[in-house]
Amino acid sequence: MDLTITTALVGSGLFIGMMLCHELGRRIGLARSAHSQDDPAKGAGAAEAAVFGLMGLLIAFTFSGAAERFEARRHLITQEANAIGTAWLRLELLPAANQGPLRQAFRHYTELRSTAYRHGGQSTLQQQEQATTTALQNQIWQQALAASRHPQAAPQAGVLLLPALNEMFDITTTRAMASQNHPPMVVYLLLGILVLVGALLIGFDSAANVQRSWLHIVVFAAIMALAVFVIIDLEYPRQGLIRVDSADQVLGSLLAGMKP
Repeated sequence: MDLTITTALVGSGLFIGMMLCHELGRRIGLARSAHSQDDPAKGAGAAEAAVFGLMGLLIAFTFSGAAERFEARRHLITQEANAIGTAWLRLELLPAANQGPLRQAFRHYTELRSTAYRHGGQSTLQQQEQATTTALQNQIWQQALAASRHPQAAPQAGVLLLPALNEMFDITTTRAMASQNHPPMVVYLLLGILVLVGALLIGFDSAANVQRSWLHIVVFAAIMALAVFVIIDLEYPRQGLIRVDSADQVLGSLLAGMKP
């Protein structure tokens, strides 16, 4: 199922769940008031403050972390483009006869990397592209290593080109790990539980009022559901509404500038 649909279902489920929890809390408060003259919420301020404080802290933590990881993934694309561009320029140190095959392999490699994460959550296609990338890396490395040892190569060819290739290859692992870097699922589970408990407590407190304030109820549920939706969408920027695909243009521009 598409992540956008899944996240929308989660958000909608939270919204409905909060509305139900609010009603349940209100009925519990009314039932207690019917059997006691005391204020149902009296003495519960510390517990409620702890719950809402933890909920606010967890929302801030998950949102901030998701936003940081989103920007880090965009930055890694730029880093990879810079690494490929640097290695491409250093091919000039090799003999002219060896540059042609390597430049062709570089163009194929850059094209492959520019579309490496377009498949989103389709792990099978990603694994196939990763295997192709690894084979192409080995091919480029072997060709560059042999060409840098050629008598007609510049004296500094191996010293300058091989580290650049190493950096170009290493960034692929960094990007792959960054795409899998997410908080444990228990964090989202805890966040959902806290949001529902918060709605329950608000409903319990509202039992002292004869009339319901639907505006406050709906706004609270909608804002909390929307916050969770945005957090999850930021965590998976290749599958949801908030996407990092525009950053791939830097690799496309680099490929366009790779002349034979």
